[in-house]
Amino acid sequence: MIVITGAAGFIGSVLAKTMLPLYDGEIVIVDDFTHQAKASNLDALKGLLQVDRGVFFDWLEEEHDIKAIFHIGARTDTTEFDYSILEEFNLDYTKRIWRYCAEKDTTLIYASSAATYGDGEFGYDDSHDVVERLQPLNPYGISKNEFDKWALKQADAPKHWYGLKFFNVYGPNEFHKERMASVIFHAFNQIQEKGEMKLFRSHNSDFKDGEQLRDFVYVKDVVNVIQFLFEEKPLSGLYNLGSGKARTFLDLTRSVFASLGKEENISFVDTPEDIRDKYQYFTEANMAKLIAAGYSKSFTILEDGVEDYVKNFLVGRKNY
Repeated sequence: MIVITGAAGFIGSVLAKTMLPLYDGEIVIVDDFTHQAKASNLDALKGLLQVDRGVFFDWLEEEHDIKAIFHIGARTDTTEFDYSILEEFNLDYTKRIWRYCAEKDTTLIYASSAATYGDGEFGYDDSHDVVERLQPLNPYGISKNEFDKWALKQADAPKHWYGLKFFNVYGPNEFHKERMASVIFHAFNQIQEKGEMKLFRSHNSDFKDGEQLRDFVYVKDVVNVIQFLFEEKPLSGLYNLGSGKARTFLDLTRSVFASLGKEENISFVDTPEDIRDKYQYFTEANMAKLIAAGYSKSFTILEDGVEDYVKNFLVGRKNY
């Protein structure tokens, strides 16, 4: 049996669907299942045991043979400034899962974030040596880094554990994410509705408008990496999970126009003031650690990932 938290969400639901043929129903999914906006993500997961996140730890007290917990669930809103909420879901909840996995010798794979790197002052290397020095730009990033710091200090740890620093993940099953959905999702909707896309203007003299750089990684690649870590069990620790190649928002938006067969029409608006001083202008995952651990699959080129996402999922509003 394996357990996937956040299974009604974006990455969690794609992971669960991918794992279905491998575990033939021996999957338990955990989430807050009352959110109707996520309901379509569960269509492919009918028949699996659902455990509400509020009673998850009561359920764990029963006798189960759990091979791994994929803890993908988290409070992911980067504009959430009530740290007590982030502390509850991103720290305390994850610590309880960690302790269970350590006691039961259960593999733990959990979602960290590239938001832990802040403005990139210390680079984007997933070395454990730099974690204490990182300065995330928002409370969400702080909560994720605080757990990483805590995990690295634990003498009592799961035999196999992996904290994955997700970069800018995009792909199917993010219809419910609203403001937090990928730029591809927003570009698709704006282009379809208005024939244009508005990107954030640069407020940094080192970057031209639209040339802010991010490491965009397709959710299918993310799931491939998670499966690799679970099956191969390399050295435990923190791992970057990006494509390893930074691309501009202009590259991304032009790919959406091309996938729709529409003429480019791109303009710029000011970055909202509530996130302007916390905005990352460049992220690029150093993937050397994962590659050295034996991961050999190539990552999807941005244009190919956008085309697949747009044509096979966004057009017609299809789920994975």
